[in-house]
Amino acid sequence: MKPIIRTLSLQELALLVDWAAEEGWNPGLEDPAMLQAADPEGFIGAFVGDDMVAAISAVAYGSEFGFIGLYISRPDMRGMGYGKTVWDAGMKRLAGRTVGLDGVAEQQANYRRKGFGPAYETIRFTGRKAGPTVRDDGLRMITTQLLSDVIAYDAHCFPAPRWAFLQRWLQEPHHGLATIGSRGVTGFGVARRCRSGFKIGPLFADDMEIALQLLEGLAGACEGGELHIDVPADNTGFITALDAAGFAPTFTTTRMYKGPAPELDLQRVFGVTTLELG
Repeated sequence: MKPIIRTLSLQELALLVDWAAEEGWNPGLEDPAMLQAADPEGFIGAFVGDDMVAAISAVAYGSEFGFIGLYISRPDMRGMGYGKTVWDAGMKRLAGRTVGLDGVAEQQANYRRKGFGPAYETIRFTGRKAGPTVRDDGLRMITTQLLSDVIAYDAHCFPAPRWAFLQRWLQEPHHGLATIGSRGVTGFGVARRCRSGFKIGPLFADDMEIALQLLEGLAGACEGGELHIDVPADNTGFITALDAAGFAPTFTTTRMYKGPAPELDLQRVFGVTTLELG
């Protein structure tokens, strides 16, 4: 049966997030509304009658960059072509842009055939303690007054402006912290409560000491809960620090792009924002 392809409502996006939880992806408790803020038209489903059978996120960040995620077919509807249908709809929506995604190992060959090339590997680390106490001078909660400066900092570490998304992502109940130096913002990080523990992302900073400072502050805000952070594999110094603090690698993906890879200051990226939206 030919499906109907259309944009998801917030309630339907919440169902897709539930599917992600069933896949073991451990989404955030507030993810539906937070993710939708990035691009309300960027979540697409295939429907047979009233039933959603497959869905994808195809979020457009302006006219030059987009990101694919949350690509799931309902288990009892796999092998029927519905997944390909939403994939095609998502890629059509992002046509003309560089498109990014985070691919698990078993899907990377498939993405290569679709024109995506690898950029860097990301390793998820999980632990409960951020390590020894580091200096906390300059650490601030992200308030309305800091929002513009934090979003300006984000532009160094993400391929395109994402004002609407960050305005929601940095709000409570998420925990957002920034570090302030003599020249302004030197880093920021966010912790969000998930189905299991908390995910840290983004974690952007001028150097590793500031990143550890932010991580320690966020760990305190999470009151001892288990932390998950997706770290670019080339950031070996930070990985060594996480290992010393008792964190362990649990999951690996590869950031891939179709089109020219964006120019980013990856030395400032200690934790990616989210595998769903980049």
